[in-house]
Amino acid sequence: MRRSRFQLFLQSLRDSLSDSQLLVAMALVTGLITGIAAYLLKRLVAYISTSLVMNLDPSRANWMFLIFPVVGIVLTGIYQRYVLHRRIYHGVSQLGLAISQRRYRLPGYLTYAPIVASSLTLGFGGSAGSEGPIAYAGAAIGSNVARSLGVRPDLMRFMLACGASAGIAAIFKAPVGGAFFSLEVLSVSLSVMAVLAVFIASLTAWFTAYALSGCTTDVAFEQYTAVTPGIWPYILLLGMFCGTYSFYYSRVMHHMVKFYFRMENPWMKNLLSGAVVAVCVFLFPALWGEGYGFIAKVLAGHGEAITSYSLWATRLPSPTLLILMAAGMLLVKPLATSSTNSGGGVAGDFAPTIFAGCIAGYFFALTANTFLGLNLPVVDFAFFGMAAVMAGAIQAPLMAIFLVVEMVSHYSLLLPVTVAATISYVIVKTLGKVADIRWFYRHHSST
Repeated sequence: MRRSRFQLFLQSLRDSLSDSQLLVAMALVTGLITGIAAYLLKRLVAYISTSLVMNLDPSRANWMFLIFPVVGIVLTGIYQRYVLHRRIYHGVSQLGLAISQRRYRLPGYLTYAPIVASSLTLGFGGSAGSEGPIAYAGAAIGSNVARSLGVRPDLMRFMLACGASAGIAAIFKAPVGGAFFSLEVLSVSLSVMAVLAVFIASLTAWFTAYALSGCTTDVAFEQYTAVTPGIWPYILLLGMFCGTYSFYYSRVMHHMVKFYFRMENPWMKNLLSGAVVAVCVFLFPALWGEGYGFIAKVLAGHGEAITSYSLWATRLPSPTLLILMAAGMLLVKPLATSSTNSGGGVAGDFAPTIFAGCIAGYFFALTANTFLGLNLPVVDFAFFGMAAVMAGAIQAPLMAIFLVVEMVSHYSLLLPVTVAATISYVIVKTLGKVADIRWFYRHHSST
């Protein structure tokens, strides 16, 4: 079979470069393409979401929230079953499985299908994130770049890691956090040169997405205050609270995944999961989509936005109402996210933990100020909680720490974020061991 000029060019390029040079070149190309893909995903989700909610009234309850999420998940299910004829949700889990089974040749449709499906899921209000789909798409981009050059399987494995990390780096605009995704979450064994390639891909993807979006961050955080010695004990308590909540969050997610897995009828699964998300969003509209807009409002000191578009929408909500709303959101957030991701929607699990962490920190500080007469900086604690819950729920503390700090570009807050995230991580590990011991005791005592 006669090869095209482009194929001959690729072969000559591969033959003229060493493995290290080839890996760097592929990482740059993968990062560039993935950065563009992440930007397009963000724009698609924003366009659909804005089109749906732009005419809704924030001063009262909006019954359309009971319809939109159901439509989004059903459309996503139809797209997977009748257009792709494949299931693509839980992208990070499927990517980890592919790597463990040494299936490094990801099909070409994965470079765009997760983006289309995630746009439908999140644009219509699915309460999850876009990082899972873009990581899956980024890995497919890296795989296909490597396959076009006909590289060895070990280099192709490295390119899956490069693409996945590039996707996380671009969607969160956090290059170091993105690089830690492959090291902590995917647990890919990488050589020194491969680690360098992962960082190159992450930096390239971050810069591409950052430049395309007008050199802006997704979440602004300008009202933070300097951490004083008197605040540190409460940061420690926040880490313990977030760790306990993270354990609850993870357990609910685990049980809901098993519940939806047992449902064999895909239409019933889509409708039920969509209904669960819809009810959660109707009661707590801040759960709509990824939640970055609400996080930005909380970090700007406008926590009263928690009541907007809801049954409890008031101009001057009382602190007690805000605390109750935050508590309700903490309880139902894992239900909404697991229903979005396991009921047929295509979305991610990381952004929801950041959102839940923001609410957890906000709830902790506001409750302490209201009922204990303290004067904790609410916005700071909301920010610290973002990393703490992510570290505990995802069990990836390094990724959580750098990803959250990079999202707002305030590295001066690295130490308190690290403390809160580390304590949360340790608490979840400890509670997990206790739960396993109790299960073992009950199981063997009953037998």
